[in-house]
Amino acid sequence: QVQLVESGGGLVQPGGSLRLSCVASSTILRFFDMGWYRQGPGKQRDPVASITAGGTRNYADSAQGRFTISKNSAQNTVYLQMNNLKPEDTAVYYCKAIRGGSEYWGQGTQVTVSS
Repeated sequence: QVQLVESGGGLVQPGGSLRLSCVASSTILRFFDMGWYRQGPGKQRDPVASITAGGTRNYADSAQGRFTISKNSAQNTVYLQMNNLKPEDTAVYYCKAIRGGSEYWGQGTQVTVSS
């Protein structure tokens, strides 16, 4: 069983930055693809960014150029650096680990972008 714990959310003004962290309970980053998702109020959960076990990164159009996903396998941690935040980025951000038919989710961390 893999547990994921997100942190780093909070209240930030438009144009500000936040760095989210997702710590895994075991050494999985070398074997699992990892992703960040978000769910805004009244909306479905959508992908934001992903990084494969091999290090290939992908971004949603809304995140391209503003967000950066990275990982530190030695620390079992995946990061999402978010810059130039906008009110529409307000959401609960979730971390996901996936490999084959197995997937695991964290509990989420709230990000609120407001002046």
